[in-house]
Parts: sequence; structure tokens; C-alpha cells
Amino acid sequence: MSRIIFMNDHLVPEEQAVVSVFDHGLLYGDGVFEGLRSYAGKVFRLDDHLDRLYASARAICLEIPLAKAAVAKAVVDTLAANNLADGYVRLVVTRGAGSLGLDPNKTKHPQVIVIADTISLYPREFYEKGLRIVTAATQRTQSAALSPRIKSLNYLNNIMAKLEGLQAGCVEALMLNHKGEVAECTGDNVFVIRGGKLLTPPPDAGILEGITRGAVMELAGAAGIECREVALVRHDLYTAEECFLTGTAAEVIPVVEIDGRKVGAAVPGPITKRLTADFHALVRR
Repeated sequence: MSRIIFMNDHLVPEEQAVVSVFDHGLLYGDGVFEGLRSYAGKVFRLDDHLDRLYASARAICLEIPLAKAAVAKAVVDTLAANNLADGYVRLVVTRGAGSLGLDPNKTKHPQVIVIADTISLYPREFYEKGLRIVTAATQRTQSAALSPRIKSLNYLNNIMAKLEGLQAGCVEALMLNHKGEVAECTGDNVFVIRGGKLLTPPPDAGILEGITRGAVMELAGAAGIECREVALVRHDLYTAEECFLTGTAAEVIPVVEIDGRKVGAAVPGPITKRLTADFHALVRR
């Protein structure tokens, strides 16, 4: 069945959802995006996602041609048009078509695109038994070169690390920054439990400040679990009692092995299970 896509100001069948081959989003990865989840017909933290989208756009001097309220309506309408109560939304804004060359001033008509579909990032068994991950040799792009807080269409840095993970037989890979500190995985934020405390890399480690990451930190506080943003190295992950990843598509998923080393008892731990259950309860509310 043909999906319905939102393009700029109206809904169209996917066959009609096209962009110019001269669009700088295609030619140079010049644009921004968000991934969102809908649960039981409600988009999870839509305002937070839109705030991040518009902040990313401002950071690259990209003027989104629709107001936030219009984009929010487009997201909801696209889900409804595809009869999706539980779905995944990819919200994309490209720089628009222009001439060959990097100059963004020679582009026009930024494209606002909303795609809604289902998603299953990892098999159910990974949530029940935990993930194996490896550390990628590909470093996270330095913040001084390109801020990781900009969720841009250029994901080649993450893709190169993802390839390393897949070639090692793992579906996810850990990325370090230029100082050898833990940044994030290719598509997810990282948490460890040590001494009953929840630890996660700070923004200046080179991470995207995930929406799910923020929600889990709030849930930890509500559960009386101390949560701190601290610089971490691989030793901290190897010796952790528990480890898990968070992301819009992944939600909360345990990690039981890193670089061939077992994490804790090599099974999802009690705090990970508690926060997973709390997150599922939150999104269903």
C-alpha cells in the first residue's frame, strides 16, 4: 500500500513525494532532521523534538518555511493519513534546490518532508537478553569541527562507525571522542550503572542530547536513582555493573558485552529493567 507523505504544505502519495536532484540536502547533506515516535496516537515529546529541530536549523542558518505549529500539525496529520497509532516519524528539512557548489545563498525553497511508518530497530531478543557492541575506530566528529547538537542530514561519521560494528557482527558500535572518552553509539546515547548511580557522558563529550536520554534521566530522578553527567572512558564501561543505550527508535536497550568483555553478570540488570519499565509506562501515558 502506498504511504502518504507530507511535502511542504500538503499530503501526497509517496510516488509524488520527490525532491530536485539539485537539492543541497541530497548533494551535500545540507539540512536537518528529527526522528519521533507515536504511541497510542500521541507523539512522544513533540515540542522537545521541534525545539531541537529549529535549534539545529538556526545553527546552520536554515530558515524553516513553516511555523512550529504548522510542522506539529503536519506530523500529526501524516500519522493519521497512514492510520498509524504506534509509528515512527522522520521529519526532514533540506536546504532546497540550488546550483552545483557549496554556497547556500544560491539555494531556494527549503523542503519540509514528513514520513510516517512503522519501525523495529532491534529484534525483541536483544531487549530481553541484551546487546553486544564493539568500540569503533572511527572517532566522533570533534565539536569544534561540527557540533553534535546539530542533527544534520550528514550522518557519514555515524555510518562509518556503524559499518565497523556490523563487520564485527554487532548491530551497534561505541564511538569515542578525540580525547579517548566515551561519546555515544552510532544512533544511541550511553548509560552505565556504577555503585548504584547512573552515569552518562556530558554534552561536551561530543553527544547529541537525546530526547529519550533526557526522559530516562528524569525517570531516574523520580525513582531516587542518582544520575550524573561525567566523562567516561572504556574502562568505566568494562567495569560497570550495568549498561544500556537510549534512543527514539531503540527506546531503552541493555548492553551485556562490550569489546568481548562481559558487562556485570552479562544479563540485563535490575536498574536497567526498572528504567525500561518506567519508560514504557511513561510513553503509554
